[in-house]
This record gives sequence, structure tokens and C-alpha cells, in this order.
Amino acid sequence: MTREQPLLEVRDLTVSIAGAERRVTPVDGVSFSLRRGETLALVGESGCGKSLTALSLMRLLPEAAAITRGEVRLAGEDLLALPEYRMQDVRGRRIGLVFQEPSTSLNPVMTVGDQIGEVLRRHFRLTRSEARRGALEWLARVGIPEPERRAAAYPFELSGGQKQRCMIAMALAGRPGVLIADEPTTALDVTLQRQILDLLLRLKRETGLALLLITHDLAVVRQTADRVALMYAGQIVEKAPADEFFANPRHPYARQLLRAVPNLAARGAPLEGIPGTVPVLDHEFRGCRFAPRCLWEKPQCRSERPALLPSGPGRWCACLRPELPENPGAAAAVRAAQGDGPEQTPPEPVLEVSDCRVAFPLRRRFPDFRARAFRAVDGVSLRLCRGETLALVGESGSGKTTLGKALLRLLPSRARISGSIRIGGCEVLEARGRALLALRRRAQMVFQDPYSSLDPRMTVGETLLEALVNLRPDLDAQARRARMRRLLDLVGLGETALARYPHEFSGGQRQRISIARALAPGPQLLVCDEPTSALDVSVQAQILNLLSDIRRETSTACLLITHNFGVVEYTADRICVMKNGRIVESGEAGDVLEHPRDDYTKALLAAVPSIGRRS
Repeated sequence: MTREQPLLEVRDLTVSIAGAERRVTPVDGVSFSLRRGETLALVGESGCGKSLTALSLMRLLPEAAAITRGEVRLAGEDLLALPEYRMQDVRGRRIGLVFQEPSTSLNPVMTVGDQIGEVLRRHFRLTRSEARRGALEWLARVGIPEPERRAAAYPFELSGGQKQRCMIAMALAGRPGVLIADEPTTALDVTLQRQILDLLLRLKRETGLALLLITHDLAVVRQTADRVALMYAGQIVEKAPADEFFANPRHPYARQLLRAVPNLAARGAPLEGIPGTVPVLDHEFRGCRFAPRCLWEKPQCRSERPALLPSGPGRWCACLRPELPENPGAAAAVRAAQGDGPEQTPPEPVLEVSDCRVAFPLRRRFPDFRARAFRAVDGVSLRLCRGETLALVGESGSGKTTLGKALLRLLPSRARISGSIRIGGCEVLEARGRALLALRRRAQMVFQDPYSSLDPRMTVGETLLEALVNLRPDLDAQARRARMRRLLDLVGLGETALARYPHEFSGGQRQRISIARALAPGPQLLVCDEPTSALDVSVQAQILNLLSDIRRETSTACLLITHNFGVVEYTADRICVMKNGRIVESGEAGDVLEHPRDDYTKALLAAVPSIGRRS
């Protein structure tokens, strides 16, 4: 095979899912190719069909789903025609897959070292000791500290970022020719994100690895992709070289996505989020699927279906109006700025933390059985006032999430917490009974992993109702129902979501449900642990606008734990930088971002990917 020939070819791929009343087509006529040493980024909103496309290539679709049309060829071989036993040799060895949610993809009863070693033994016939050495090597290559100790750990003992890196190590261990990476850096801080991306790019150069990158992070796409395929409602609507895509997007959806990216320049005004949501795919579409949300919509867009046609060298676009005016006449659909920001109120403290320390006892090991502890948070002090947003940033494992959970008494009983934590004047570590219930009403948390934080046996309506019944007993049944509908509208989901279960939603949609649940009791303090990490940029803009509205209307304080510096630039009033359980630098957001003093802060900022330039 020559370099000019595609290594992976996907032609007219169509996937259908049997529904209760009719079939749904989440992937409809998708075509693309991938060459050796090339990176193709598949981008689009949550629910557009990106992950199902990836699962289709590996033939890992759920039982209710089926490929009804199309071809998937790897080095000329038709993967859809292979028997299952042959596909088992393809998965992991010829095509690797990094799943979106490591918490549900890693085996909870196996150590991560054994899971990586299992891949090596299956595809390379290694002995157990050889596989163990290979697992340690891969853990080190993806940036896991102390690989020998981490190899003996179970997934629940690792942070979200560490679990993601273990998933990447498993996918790369088979040395595949094609790697499908479904949100591979979502849970990683910027330095580890840079490390993983550099690793993937180096392997691509050394081995000719072909990379299909599925992501909602347009800054990562800007830094890594050779070509971009933009997907909407099950179809690809634009394909272009990456530089041309960012410099001159052709499709209206592409233009509106790029305008929704948060940055320092947009601070103080609402982001230009895309109105509405991705349409439900259980019916036939007459015209353009994006037309109801398009700022350039014309009457014919509702009746004529645009085909994906060439629009220049290497470029394809599915739009009836390939040459769009710069300022659309329907710009009123974009949300207008509301005022000059939150009203200025006296600095009333909502959260006061003094010398907070959190330690976890370590397992005693032979031959030294002395009691030891790992100090995850080491003497942190901070203050947060009403209507203020404080961003807590740092590398994965620096103690950010542990601190956030400690503030709300959400750590396991074995954790030893000391110091003083006061929320609304109440001492958190001493609260019991009604005082603890009042604390839960004042402060809520949005967790990093929406899948594990939602009860899979409860519908969305039951989840929201549980929060309201327990924390807002002052509301009657009618008021609760109205508040539930209002919350779902605010986070971009309709009332129909009330009767559905978490597994029926995409990762980004589950995160929106988590945010709605946290907002249900009307808290004074929100601790947001990566609240937009699972969201594409358009929904991220919607959520950031929502949080800004809440802050403006209710003066709710927000402790924002994140590695997305675009979100920090747009949202934060102050920044605290955390390393090894300590705060190494803090100050006003503009001062820290533009004039960092600590070397660690400088290293973090240097690793931040930018949508405006390619490194």
C-alpha cells in the first residue's frame, strides 16, 4: 500500500437503532478516509453521532443498533464482512480505541497493570512477567507517576485524569495502525494534555499511526489535526484542511461553533451560543437539519436537503448558501448581552477556608507495618464572596477535587480532615443533623464524571424530584414540577427528558442533568468540578451563560475546578493555582494569566492550546 492510498475508508456508513415506536438513525451516510500518519478530527455537538461512528468502525454497537448501509475498509479489507473471531484480532492490534468515559471502561476488579498486560499477552503472546514490564513502560510513557505503584492500583484509587491516561496506555499497547481517540484529553489538565498529544504526534511520526480524533475541544483540534470533519445530527456537513477550517469556515454551523468558544476577549458579555439543541433523529428530514438553529436560514433551507459537495481544493460543504454574508440578518437569535455584569454588593463571604488539610491512610505493607498517610491537601486557605467566581487550577492529582469534596463533607469516612471550613457562617466539620441538611441546601457540587454521579435506576425526573423533596420542602408538588421544567430548559434539555434514564443520554447531556440537579435547591455556593469538560463548545457556552445569569440574579458564589483556561479567562474573578496539595499562587484572574510569578504557573500557561494559533 502506498502512502497516497487511504488506510481507513468509510463510505456511506449508516447506523439505525430500534426504538419503542420507530427506528432512529444517529449516523446517516457518513463518509471519510484516513491515511497513514494523518490526524482527522471528527467534531460536533454532543449527540451528533461521533461516538457511535467510532463504535461502528470497531463493530462494538449495542444490541439494539445495527449498521444498515455502507462500508468500512481497513487496508482494503472489509471489516463489516469479517466474522467475530477475526474482528477480535483487529480490535486492539490493528485499530485501538480510547473510550470517552474511563470510569466505565476500565474493569473495576482488575488492577490497571493487569488490564494493560492483558492487551500485551493477547496480541503479542508475552509471558506474564514480560507483559508486566511492558505495562510499566506504557504507564511511564503516558505520564503516570510512580508506575510500579500505580500498576498495582485499582481504577477507583486513581484520579479521573490518571484513569484516562491508563485507558490511553491500553489502547496504544497493541501498537495499532489506526487509533480512534474518543475525547482522549477530556479529563486531563493542560500539561498532561500536552504530554499526551505530544506522545500521539510522536508515535504518528515514528510509526505512521493514523489518528481519528473525536473531540469537542477546538483548541486541541487546532493544535493536532491535519483535516477536520464537522458532524451535525448524524451527518458530516463540512470537511476541510484544519488551517482552512479555522481561517475560513464555510458551513453556518462551523461559524457559530467558533464564535461560541470562551476567551478573554468575550469576558463581560454572554457567549454567542447556538440557539436550540440537536434535533431528535426519529423522523425523516425534508430540508437542512441545521436550519432551525441557523442564523442565515432562508425558506428553501426547510424544504431542500443540501448535499455534501466540493467547495474548493480538499474542501466539502453541505449548505445551500456556500457564500454567507458576514453579519446574518437573523442575528437577533443570538442572545444579547444583559447589562454590565453582576450588581456590586458588599463582599459578604460565603466560603471561608483556613489551614485545611486532608490525609488518607495508606495500606500497611510488608515488612514495614507502620501507619502512614498520604496528604492530599496540605494547609489550604481561601475565601470566596457572594457573586464571585474563584477558579482552582492545577495538574491532575494536585488535590483540587479532594479539596472540593472536603468543603462539602463528601469524602469517605477514612479521610482525615482538619482545619476550619465555614459556609454561610456554619462550621462544616462540626455540622450534624439539621445543620448538615441546611449546609447541603446552601452548597451543592457538580461532579466531574456525570455517569457515575447519576443513579442509573432513576429517571431524570426522579433525580430532580429527590433533590427538591429533600432540600426544598417548602415547595408544593406544582411548584416542584414547574421548577424541574425550568431547570431542564436552562441547561438545554426539554421536558421530555424527565421520563428518560441516564443511559439514554450522551455524555454531554448527562453533565447538563448533573448541573440541573445541583441547581435544584437554589444554593448559595456551587462547587463545580470540571462542569464543562464533557460538553461541546456550543453547550459549554450555554452553561457558562447560565452560570453567569445565576450569579447575576442570585449572587451565587462559584468555586470552579477546571483545566480549561478558556473557561477560566472568560469566567473567573480570581485564580488559585494548586500543586501537590498546596496553593502556590493566587490573585486576580488578569494578573495571574498575564503576569504569572510562580514557575509552575508559567509552565501551566505555556502548555495551554490556543484556537488562534497552531503550535
